[in-house]
Amino acid sequence: MTSHTDVTTASSSVPNPDQAPAVRWGILGAGGIAGAFAEAVTTATASSIVAVGSRSADKARSFADAHLGADAAASRVHSSYEALVADPDVDVVYVATPHSHHREHALLAIAAGKHVLVEKAFARNTAEATEVFEAARAAGVFVMEAMWTRFLPHIAAIREVLASGEIGDVITLTADHGQYFDIPDTHRLLNPDLAGGALLDLGVYPVSFAHDILGVPESITAVGTLTETGVDGQVSMIFDYPGRTQAVLNCTLWAATPTAATITGTKGRIEIDGAFYAPTGYRVVLRDGGTREVPRADVAGLAFEAAEVATRVHAGDTESERMSWQGTLDVLAAMDDIRRQVGVVFPGEVVA
Repeated sequence: MTSHTDVTTASSSVPNPDQAPAVRWGILGAGGIAGAFAEAVTTATASSIVAVGSRSADKARSFADAHLGADAAASRVHSSYEALVADPDVDVVYVATPHSHHREHALLAIAAGKHVLVEKAFARNTAEATEVFEAARAAGVFVMEAMWTRFLPHIAAIREVLASGEIGDVITLTADHGQYFDIPDTHRLLNPDLAGGALLDLGVYPVSFAHDILGVPESITAVGTLTETGVDGQVSMIFDYPGRTQAVLNCTLWAATPTAATITGTKGRIEIDGAFYAPTGYRVVLRDGGTREVPRADVAGLAFEAAEVATRVHAGDTESERMSWQGTLDVLAAMDDIRRQVGVVFPGEVVA
């Protein structure tokens, strides 16, 4: 299997996904993001999709036929999630159901002895995530949040620029993620029972990006506007760090924003094209007028997180250094704080 391009144009420290060892994936949930993930696995990694689980066999088969390519004919379809996680040929379960069900389905897979990749946001809150990680620790299985951005070549390259000191001390980080959705109130993004809202679906990207670049903030100030259904439609956030550093972040369901990011330091800045959280280009603009452009690499972005899972599973690890359990908990703790300030509570969420 060959990759789409040589990713060394962005960073030589990120291996091509097809160089990772192979694992056998089971897909739990047959929605849109699951389809994109399955296509990335089957076209850009050495791994395979051996099973799909949905609430109906017909939906699972339709998903397999639409997204699995050469794996479709050989893959098994299951009409329940319990049957999927019990499949003896599945090494790793990818959980791609709504946020409200991530805890339940991750625990289901762990109880069956499977390694697990859980779509972002990992859970509704830190208490739910902690329960999953404790179960994984007891079972000795690998678990990771599917925050694909952390594994992309341009992010690795940007971290190298920051480490070199080329733009000096970071003063301000900005990032936004807004999409315009013309959807009914029953849609999962507007449904509090399914943990809808802008923050967990879109805002998790700028929040996780700020944590990745700057670490855990000392304090967070957030304001937001709720939808008629009671979830957050738009949230603006300021993360305050020691010294002079701040992050200014925004997410919204009501407008298509540039989805760009900028990291500005005392000697220059890094401008990341939209969508900053997906494979994209960036430029380094120095205070003295120098500019360096790095174009977008033509890569299957979701394949990088899949390759990280396969690599860590074969190494016998239970977590990834780049998207560690503590990293996920830190991001969720920030979003717990933000939701508290904005006034969003999800029905049925498990709290400490």
